[in-house]
Amino acid sequence: LASSENFDDYMKEVGVGFATRKVAGMAKPIMIISMNGDVITIRTESTFKNTEMSFKLDQEFDEITADDRKVKSIITLDGGALVQVQKWDGKSSTIKRKREGDK
Repeated sequence: LASSENFDDYMKEVGVGFATRKVAGMAKPIMIISMNGDVITIRTESTFKNTEMSFKLDQEFDEITADDRKVKSIITLDGGALVQVQKWDGKSSTIKRKREGDK
């Protein structure tokens, strides 16, 4: 993961507490994206927490986020970027992941 734009603001908006935001904000995660057939797996490894999710594009799935929210997610491909929409408790958030060069 080369950059994480607006990450602290995002964590505030979804209700992550101050101390957790500071620890998570200092983490420099490694994101590994792999594909097996039509199933994509994103594994994120950091000193804060490791997470993994597997999904098929354009199909909703259940996810437990790194901050332990239970959400419904759907991930689409848009111009070379993976765009994830999470929905929970009447709220939603959008996460965009894009590979740039060798990063």
